[in-house]
Amino acid sequence: MGVLDTCTYIDLGLLDPAALPKIPELTAVTMAELHQGVAMAKDAAVRATRTEKLGAAIVDFVPLPFDGEAAARYGTLVALVLSAKRDPRPRRMDLMIAAIASSRGLPLYTRNADDLIGLGNMVEVVAV
Repeated sequence: MGVLDTCTYIDLGLLDPAALPKIPELTAVTMAELHQGVAMAKDAAVRATRTEKLGAAIVDFVPLPFDGEAAARYGTLVALVLSAKRDPRPRRMDLMIAAIASSRGLPLYTRNADDLIGLGNMVEVVAV
């Protein structure tokens, strides 16, 4: 099992399935980002494509929640990012997804591993 971050889920068709978890998971944060993408689409064609991707996620996944354990881990991850002299604010959503994965002991599969620098061994980050 492993958690797909939002960009990994969006790019699934471009990725080698062998590089991904056999049992992929999505988080409630990713679902929120997918809803945001539909709402912010600039034209009908983009909105339609994003709606299809969101619809597939809703059908295929029961999202992992951002619960109390994830909230506590999020605070830890923010502290680690700050100690690495990085700004956690532009990485909030990524850090929330990482916190969900970390609190469940699951690896996080991402296309943006650089956004998660400084988390040490709190999260297993798998770059795809």
